[in-house]
Amino acid sequence: MSAIEGNAMRVLVAGDANVDLVLRGDVVPRFGQAEQLLDSADLTLGSSAGIVAHGLARLGVPTGLAARVGDDEFGRLTLGWLADAGVDTSTVAVDPSLPTGLSVILSAPADRSILTLLGTIPTLTGDDVLAASAGYSHVHFASYFLLAGLAAELPAVLAELRARGITTSLDTNWDPAEQWAGLGAVLPLVDFLLPNLEELRAIALSLGGRSGDSDEECALSLAALGPLVVVKAGRDGGWSVGRDGAVVSAAGLVLDVVDTTGAGDSFDAGYLAAVASGVPDEAERLRWATVAGSLSTRAAGGSTAQPERAELLSHLA
Repeated sequence: MSAIEGNAMRVLVAGDANVDLVLRGDVVPRFGQAEQLLDSADLTLGSSAGIVAHGLARLGVPTGLAARVGDDEFGRLTLGWLADAGVDTSTVAVDPSLPTGLSVILSAPADRSILTLLGTIPTLTGDDVLAASAGYSHVHFASYFLLAGLAAELPAVLAELRARGITTSLDTNWDPAEQWAGLGAVLPLVDFLLPNLEELRAIALSLGGRSGDSDEECALSLAALGPLVVVKAGRDGGWSVGRDGAVVSAAGLVLDVVDTTGAGDSFDAGYLAAVASGVPDEAERLRWATVAGSLSTRAAGGSTAQPERAELLSHLA
């Protein structure tokens, strides 16, 4: 076990902050006024950035969040859940005129669909992030395609962070428009890119890849632009590749899965917690990621079952 206890570097997470309504059971909509009965409905912390920040704090990493919520009950719930986990929410702005974002998750055993109301999510700016980044060693960006204004400013923001000696990571999440625009100017300035397999293929194709390329070829083409590419592979765990072409992998845990919502964000939190804790070995960093992602699937919602540091380390022992 090579984790360095305590003295973890401070991580700022920037992006979306909202609640999720997770519905499980007969969730494939049938119109014509059909009434369908659910197995469960859970209101939980949502948002990629929010879940990553929550997961990092539970793993003992000093964590802050740069985001915006509304002056409403969903905003207060979001801030409360984050603060309870130990996230510094002093850089989460409260907008008096727009509602907090909301995602409705239709969660089926093998897949899910997400319906999102953006609300305050797109109003975060590059200036907000730069102001919030003071005192942090790493900034993680989430939900790139939900924050169009910040996305347009991101190359300049990343260049400024790099000039300040702050490392960065990016999880784009899925592009609702499926255009995957703007990433050619972003990736050379990012230290870690954390896509899932579907996002990896789409990003690589948008940047000149071929439709028949293997996943490793897709990752290598993106790593050639600069970042270490860390790929979430679902039940197969995760793997990474850098410019040298060496592929490192780690398996996940075998568990009874309740809900996969946010598992990729918990994977991100595990990986970044290992980086923040000074874990030098890439295979072990990936184990932190895959264990954290796996454990998060034990309950509905993305944050409910996220492990604390002691639990994660016990699975790594």
